[in-house]
Amino acid sequence: MKQKPNQLKFLKYQKNRNKGFSCKRNILIFGNYGLKSLDNGFLNFKQIESARKSLVHNLGKNNKILIRIFPDKVITKKPLEVRMGKGKGNIHDWVSVIKPGIIIFEVKYENFDIVKKSFFCAAQKLSIKTEICYE
Repeated sequence: MKQKPNQLKFLKYQKNRNKGFSCKRNILIFGNYGLKSLDNGFLNFKQIESARKSLVHNLGKNNKILIRIFPDKVITKKPLEVRMGKGKGNIHDWVSVIKPGIIIFEVKYENFDIVKKSFFCAAQKLSIKTEICYE
């Protein structure tokens, strides 16, 4: 998985407000089990990758695991002990905006007990509340 997008129209965006429910990406398409978010928040590349690794560890390499989110928003931060003004800060991290209802991971697997255990391990790596959804 790529860490950030290849190019953007603008490098630094405004923060905006992250409220409301997701209207898109809230239905299972590729798999029969999914990990759905219950909170608003941001997930960075390290959190997504560590959750993916725990899923691969529990389910095996040959199973179909799909990641439905991508870190495409930039978060800026000013250095410590810098006075106000003088423009927007430097790029600190790339994050994915998460709203309630977005499906983060999808899995195509038969045994629900193994999927439940693997999703629990993956949810421990994320900074938001999640639940398992299925067809």
